[in-house]
Amino acid sequence: MMFIPWHYASKKNNYTKGHWAEKIALVYLLFHGYRYVAKNYITGKGTHAGEIDLIVSRKNTIVFVEVKTRQSFEQAAYAILPKQQQRIRLAAEAFLARYPQWQKKNVRFDAVLVCFPLQIHHLKNAF
Repeated sequence: MMFIPWHYASKKNNYTKGHWAEKIALVYLLFHGYRYVAKNYITGKGTHAGEIDLIVSRKNTIVFVEVKTRQSFEQAAYAILPKQQQRIRLAAEAFLARYPQWQKKNVRFDAVLVCFPLQIHHLKNAF
């Protein structure tokens, strides 16, 4: 069982909440049969940078995962804006170009929404 100091996650610091949400999302996905590939994969620089929070695989599929934490699942889902989705897609293309062993896999873009103290919702094919 993973110990999570909730007083850290409940601070109003978005970086801290996001950090914990990514850890929680990864553990959740691992418990549901996904394998860890990478996290916080960044491509590009400045405003054109793309970041993928988590990259996992399951069977013949590589999954690029955006993790969002908000007060409600609805707010978290709507926080993944089209511009961000495009950056994630471009980062995924860069990842696949750099690591050709993943190119023959099916590709999926998911979202894991985390609401504290601890509610998790996994949206497959989120965008």
